[in-house]
Amino acid sequence: MVSDPSAASDEQLPPTDVVEESVRLLKGVADPTRLRILCLLRAGEVNVHALTDALDVTQSAVSHQLRVLREARLVATRRAGRYVYYRLTDDHVHDILSAALDHGREVR
Repeated sequence: MVSDPSAASDEQLPPTDVVEESVRLLKGVADPTRLRILCLLRAGEVNVHALTDALDVTQSAVSHQLRVLREARLVATRRAGRYVYYRLTDDHVHDILSAALDHGREVR
């Protein structure tokens, strides 16, 4: 079914707070290092040291990107002693990540 371009209306728009939260989420994913971190977290919890080793970047760089991901509500944390473990916040994040990667594969 082809939409009538003149049929657009504000009734089709989500509430402003939903739009703002969605933009925050998408900005959180919109960086190669952050996307790679999210990919590593799909398998489960990982600490900063393991992320640093896997990505071959500095701890400072990983910590900065994790802060952005936390602010975007894409990752959650758990402290165990002196270590902090990161994981995807929920299945929605996993689904969004999978969909983005699938789409990226299609474009190739």
